[in-house]
Order: sequence, then structure tokens, then C-alpha cells
Amino acid sequence: MALTKDFKEAIQARARRDSEFRKALLQEGTECLLAGDVATGKMILRDYINATIGFEELSGVVGKSSKSLMRMFGPKGNPQASNLFGVIGYLQEKEGIHLEVKARKVA
Repeated sequence: MALTKDFKEAIQARARRDSEFRKALLQEGTECLLAGDVATGKMILRDYINATIGFEELSGVVGKSSKSLMRMFGPKGNPQASNLFGVIGYLQEKEGIHLEVKARKVA
């Protein structure tokens, strides 16, 4: 199901003003990727990037063009792990958080 423009704008507006919401977006996007839901993870991270630093600033940091990054996080994008984890690493640093992976037994 596609999200409406108004909904995406509301998410981005909240992320700009609410640091806890921003952190939760970054965490949820990363968790989706780790769980194998790549499409949702990329969508959430794209919204996070748009609401925070933007693709222009990110491009200067990770050494990829902003268009390449936008494609990477787009619906048809297929990012390499090194690029994806480089971006996530920088976003954690910029947000001032460190995400951890914890193993738990599945019932």
C-alpha cells in the first residue's frame, strides 16, 4: 500500500521536531532490514534521511552522489551491504546513538 504525500510529510515534520521519534525511526528502519523486510526498511530510512540531514549532505559523507543514494533507498533500489551499513553507521553517529543487535530465542 502506497503512503500518501500528506502522511509522509506528517512523518517528516514529526521527525524534525521530536528526537525520540527520530531515534525510533532509525531503529525501526534498521530492524526491518535485519529482519529481511528490505522494502520497508529502505522506505523508513529514506523518510528519516529526508527529515534530517537530506541526501545532499549524506552524499558528501559517504562518497556517493545524492541521486545514487536516492535510488539506493528507492523502491527498486538494491544497495550493497557496504553502502547500506556505511549510511546506517553515519546516521547513528549524527543522531548520537548506537544501535545494538541482540539475539533472542524465537518461540
